[in-house]
Amino acid sequence: MSGLEIERKFLVKKCTDFKSQAFASDRIKQGYICSGHGRTVRVRIRGGRGYLTIKGPSADGGLSRYEFEKEITLDEAEQLFRLCEPGIIDKTRYLVNSGDHVFEVDEFYGDNEGLVMAEVELKAPEEPFIKPDFIGKEVTGDRRFYNSHLRQNPFKLWSTDL
Repeated sequence: MSGLEIERKFLVKKCTDFKSQAFASDRIKQGYICSGHGRTVRVRIRGGRGYLTIKGPSADGGLSRYEFEKEITLDEAEQLFRLCEPGIIDKTRYLVNSGDHVFEVDEFYGDNEGLVMAEVELKAPEEPFIKPDFIGKEVTGDRRFYNSHLRQNPFKLWSTDL
């Protein structure tokens, strides 16, 4: 997959039952080979499969950015983790249907424990979508909630600021 990624990010309200609404879930481990100046090279293991992803700098207030993703072998992904910068993201991703869209809800572990975010990918910035009942405050464009930032500045260090 490659092209322009358009997505909006939201915090998930506490005490909501998004897990019962999910039609699928996977544990995700991801690391960053390179992250800086808004660009990232990420390696991910999800559902026993490996992926290499390159993302460009954000545009439109964090709403869109170029993304290139390629599936790689599990062995290649495990080897690439050796090249990653310190700090691994560990989370479970739940997929929840809402209208014509699928919300990806990430529940974080480790130093990011307590953070639950949802994102929805869109075809256009102004595309309407139906928010599930668990959607809270929008955090699109807030760099604190980028995974590449969370590995360096985990949620536990600044969660009281919310």
